[in-house]
Amino acid sequence: MKITIYHNPRCSKSRQTLSLLTDAGFSPDVVDYQKTGWTVDGLRALFSAAHVTPKEALRVKTAPAPELSLKQATDAEILEAMVLHPILVERPIVQVGGDARICRPPERLWEILKKP
Repeated sequence: MKITIYHNPRCSKSRQTLSLLTDAGFSPDVVDYQKTGWTVDGLRALFSAAHVTPKEALRVKTAPAPELSLKQATDAEILEAMVLHPILVERPIVQVGGDARICRPPERLWEILKKP
């Protein structure tokens, strides 16, 4: 089973989710999205797999979201901002095949791995 975690090593929730994965015996592909960046099409596909909208996947409380006034932005505007500022994407996101979850809290991981 291919598992990918879109990870921010500075985020405690992201680190906890990665630990849950490895402690359960999985070897996920770890993507540091702040280094690799995002594309609009990639984000659309990932959010579709996670069953969330761009607005639902937006980190609104941390910079630069407040400065960009994204609370009233369209999905297209939010996606473009996320490409320019990868930190705006809520984390971590775990993808297993065609399904994905924003793992906040980290225990949401079990929803996608179909474990109790």
